[in-house]
Amino acid sequence: MAFTVATAKVNITPTLSSNPYMAGYGTPDGGRLATSSTPYQPLWARAVVVRENGAPRLILSVDVLAIPRAMHQRIRPRLLALANWATADILLQATHTHNGPTLVDALHPFTTYGMVQLDQIRAYSSWLEDRIVEAAQSALNAGQTNVTLDYQVIQQTWSVNRAGLRYVETDVPVLVCRRSNGTPEAIIFGYGSHPVAAGDRSLFDGDYPAGACNYIENRSDAFALFLLGPAGDQNPSGSPSWTLRDQWGDSLGSAVLNAAQSAGRALTGPITTKYQEVGLPLEIDTSAGNLAAVRAAYAARLPNLGGFPAYYVRHAAVMMARIDSGNVATSVPSPFQVWTIGGSTPLRMAFVGGEMVSGYAAYFRSRYGGSAGIWIGGYANESCCYIPTNEYFSPYMTAGSYEGGWDTDAPGIAGGSMTVYGHIAHFRAGTNGVESTLINALTAMLG
Repeated sequence: MAFTVATAKVNITPTLSSNPYMAGYGTPDGGRLATSSTPYQPLWARAVVVRENGAPRLILSVDVLAIPRAMHQRIRPRLLALANWATADILLQATHTHNGPTLVDALHPFTTYGMVQLDQIRAYSSWLEDRIVEAAQSALNAGQTNVTLDYQVIQQTWSVNRAGLRYVETDVPVLVCRRSNGTPEAIIFGYGSHPVAAGDRSLFDGDYPAGACNYIENRSDAFALFLLGPAGDQNPSGSPSWTLRDQWGDSLGSAVLNAAQSAGRALTGPITTKYQEVGLPLEIDTSAGNLAAVRAAYAARLPNLGGFPAYYVRHAAVMMARIDSGNVATSVPSPFQVWTIGGSTPLRMAFVGGEMVSGYAAYFRSRYGGSAGIWIGGYANESCCYIPTNEYFSPYMTAGSYEGGWDTDAPGIAGGSMTVYGHIAHFRAGTNGVESTLINALTAMLG
């Protein structure tokens, strides 16, 4: 197979006049404000178009906390109109920086941050949709470089499982688009750790993924793009600060750039792609009697006698209104996507929408050739929720589970992460729950 690559990036950094509101951390009420239009480092939409015998496929990353479903559902048809490709040929991902801009819907500005004036957020979100399409179009129009593809996996060891489970992410997948002289034209890489190394700051920034990309681009003539791994329960070690952000960004960027100096396993094609939307089941009985009990449980949160964050109270009021209007969802839609790049040992790239926890990566690596055989991650296309394994509903989780989306005051309704993502219940556990649904659907796609 003959491959070419073309790249582009578009600056998406807000100004204080366009959208000063920052996403992540959920505090303070009324929105967290940036203090300067000058970011710590700029935010980008980065696009790589890989053509195989002329047929294009797109990987595009965006330095935001999450791509809301409403935005994704508007953006994807616009991207489809740019080229003769299938929807499976388009992979989007949020880098999940917690010092990016607040957007519409996810995390919802009112429920999560207590914001009621949303004009700037709506205007910026619309502008951002245009910039994402612009990045894709620019990469499609950019000059193409003939390349070969190779893949390897290196290690970083500074991620920790913040929930105390046994899974710790160390894999750094590295896919290099290499010129005929052997030097990298584009480097696509990943790691599974939440982009919160900087902590709660007042300057826009893409956290350690942006630092790693900048490290690579500042020390080579390669284009860099980061894809976040199964980071739902993984955090960087150390006390959050700009210094820690730079430390881990430089560590990751240096390791990737050093690895890319030597070719990994050749990937010769063909590239095949699959895409589908999967409904992840919520633990909710929609009978009138049960919904009355659910409503009463939410009503009990309104006085906030348990001292919950203020977003619990706002979430409870919104959920009561949904019950009253008959708008009760029983599942959460999540886009699932698989790319397979052929070779003597093919590479499978499997990404889902939402914050996938690391136990899923351990499961699929054990069944698809380990780290060398499968590259797996979340945060793809739209960010809808945390996606926990059954372990997050275990009785050993005596204090509730943020990632599992439940709390001890009312274990049968939404808590933790499901409140900030605006869902009425936590996921169903057990043999017919979220874990088996994800595993069965992704296994069928992987083949």
